[in-house]
Amino acid sequence: MKKQIIAATNNKGKLAEIKKILELHGFTVLSLAQAGIDADPEETGTTFEENARIKAREIYRIAKKPVIADDSGLEVDYLNGEPGVYSARYAEPGKRREKVLEKLKDVPYEKRTARFVCCICYIDEKGNEKVFRGVCEGKIGFENKGQNGFGYDPIFEVSIDGKPCGVTLAMLTEEEKNAISHRGEALRRLAETIAVKEGNTEDV
Repeated sequence: MKKQIIAATNNKGKLAEIKKILELHGFTVLSLAQAGIDADPEETGTTFEENARIKAREIYRIAKKPVIADDSGLEVDYLNGEPGVYSARYAEPGKRREKVLEKLKDVPYEKRTARFVCCICYIDEKGNEKVFRGVCEGKIGFENKGQNGFGYDPIFEVSIDGKPCGVTLAMLTEEEKNAISHRGEALRRLAETIAVKEGNTEDV
């Protein structure tokens, strides 16, 4: 039987990415709704790791089953790391990207360096915790480009081999994004660690 993990998120975009990646590694990912859980833990931490732990611990307290919780966001160097942990609350829905672009409107391209950061907290059936981190470097473009992805993806131009290529995460296919994204990196580290620890994820 495949190992089941509850994904502690109500974000449909994140849930889709988590399922896509972990299911490739032999896991079955359950949404909160599928697990029969109605909860939305408040993110009161000051770091991505703290928020991931807060959410994972709350869902584990309710379910007492393996759970993962993600906290991630965009860090823009010119804005001293904003929006950071407040990425999802940086402005009202639909205006977050525009706020970033407005703050950077007179900033030259070479100073628009940024990164997506993801911290995933995994709690196993015994309550043991481990955090996995992933980073995707890039730059903030000057306009929205691409129809895929979600959140800040349309303004985040990714770096390939250390050099921005002018392509945003929203211009990539789901597979291409998952191969280089911050969340994809963190999830792969999680999956590999669990597989090594347990020997065979199919045995659970």
